[in-house]
Amino acid sequence: MNKTAALKFTRLTTPTKKRALKRITLNLTSDEAQNLEKYCEQTGRLAIDVIRELIQALP
Repeated sequence: MNKTAALKFTRLTTPTKKRALKRITLNLTSDEAQNLEKYCEQTGRLAIDVIRELIQALP
């Protein structure tokens, strides 16, 4: 990459920090799954976003 291109695209040449992710499996009862699905339908949110927000709210 020439010097001019490097100056124009500094974000492309700078290493980015990646968040470490860990995959988990969550077993829910039928009632728990239905409650989560209903909540997601009512709020228009994805289950993963709801669960992630609840985890982040933990002390």
